[in-house]
Amino acid sequence: MDGLQAVRYTRGRLLVLDQLRLPHEYEYDDVQTSEEAFDTIRSMRVRGAPAIAIVATLALAVELVNLDFSSATVVSQQDYINQKLDYLKGSRPTAVDLTNAISLLKQVIAHAGQSSTEAATVREAYIKAAEKILQDDLTTNLAIGRYGAEYLRRQQSPFDIVDEVDRFTTSSSGERIALGKGNRKMSVLTHCNTGALATSGHGTALGIIRTLHNMDYLEHAFCTETRPYNQGSRLTAFELVYENIPATLITDSMAGALFAQLKEEKNISAVIVGADRVARNGDTANKIGTYGLAVLANYHGIKFIVAAPTTSIDLEIASGEDIQIEFRARHELTQISGAVVEADGMVNTSKKARVAIAEQRIDVWNPAFDVTPYRLIDAIITEKGEVVRSKTGTFDFQAIMPERWAVQVEKEALGT
Repeated sequence: MDGLQAVRYTRGRLLVLDQLRLPHEYEYDDVQTSEEAFDTIRSMRVRGAPAIAIVATLALAVELVNLDFSSATVVSQQDYINQKLDYLKGSRPTAVDLTNAISLLKQVIAHAGQSSTEAATVREAYIKAAEKILQDDLTTNLAIGRYGAEYLRRQQSPFDIVDEVDRFTTSSSGERIALGKGNRKMSVLTHCNTGALATSGHGTALGIIRTLHNMDYLEHAFCTETRPYNQGSRLTAFELVYENIPATLITDSMAGALFAQLKEEKNISAVIVGADRVARNGDTANKIGTYGLAVLANYHGIKFIVAAPTTSIDLEIASGEDIQIEFRARHELTQISGAVVEADGMVNTSKKARVAIAEQRIDVWNPAFDVTPYRLIDAIITEKGEVVRSKTGTFDFQAIMPERWAVQVEKEALGT
C-alpha cells in the first residue's frame, strides 16, 4: 500500500503528502523543521489526528538529526525539545493524539536526562520514541479494523450475544467468521477521511471498512463529501476507488434520505467515524457533521460506531463540554480551489483556479469539529477491543486501559 502513505520517513528525512492537491495530484513536501511541520498541519496539507501527531513529532526528530547540537548540554537539549513540542501543540489543539504524543516524549527525554550526562543520549531517546509512534500506529490501525469488523459481523446475527458482562472482543486471530445462515453483506456510511491518508496506513474508521471488504462482509460503502473542506470527496473517495471498494459519494445533506430510502435495500447497518478526542464519558469530538449523522443513525435504527486508538481517549476530561473546538477561516465556506475542468469534461491538473461559491460579505460560523454525546454512540472500537455502551447508557474505559485509568482517574478522585 505504498501508494497511499500520508508520511514517508527515514531517519533525518520526512516527506509529507500534500493532501490539498488530492485527488488530482500526488506530491510530497520535504518537511525539515518544526516550523514547516506547524504550517503543514495548520494549513491542512496533512490532517487526521494520528497523522498530525506523527508529522509533528517526526519533524522535530529530523531537526535533531540534521542540526548541529555539538555544544548542547543535557539541560539545554531538553529545553530545546520541550519548547519545540509546546510550539507544535498549538497547530491543531482539538487532536488529542498530538497532546498525548507530546506528553509521552517529554517523559522520555526527562528520563533520558536523569540517566545520562550526554545531550546525544537525550536526542537519541527522543528520536527512537518518535519513530516508535509511527510504527505503533499501523499496528493499532490493523487491530481496530479487525475488532470493528468482528463487532459489526456479530450485529448481523439473529441472536443477541452481547450482554452487560460481555463488553470486549477476545478474538485475536483475525480469521474470517463464516456468514450465518440468512445473513447478508452489510453496507456502511463514513464521514470525513480516516484512512491511510489520515494515519500511518490502513486507517481507523476507513480501516474497519477495508477489513470488512477484505473479509467479504461489505456490500457497499457510502462516503459524505464532508464540507467545508471536502475531505470525504477529495480523500475518502480517492482511497475507496484506489482500493476497488464498491462505494458511492453523497453530499452531507443526503444522509437522512439515504437511510430512509436505501437502508433495507442496501442493508445499511452502521455509520463508522473516527475521533479527534474522546472524553472519559464517551463524548466524541470529530469532524463537523458527525453529530448530525449520529442523530440520523439513532432515528433510523442504525449502529453508530466510533473508531479511535486509545491515544485519542482523554481520561483527564470528564465530558465533551471540556473539549476545545477549533474554529477555521471564513473563506473555507465561501471559496474553493481545484483543478480546472476543460470544455471537453477532462480535468486539467496543470491549471488551478480559486472560485467564489457564496456571497463574500456574508458572516460565517465555521467550527472544524462538533461533539457527539455518548448516548448516541453504540460502540467505540480501539486497538484493545471494543467498548460498548452499557445497558445503563455509560462507557467504561477502565478495563482496556487500566494503567492510565489508575493514574489519571483514580488519583484525581483521591485528590492526589
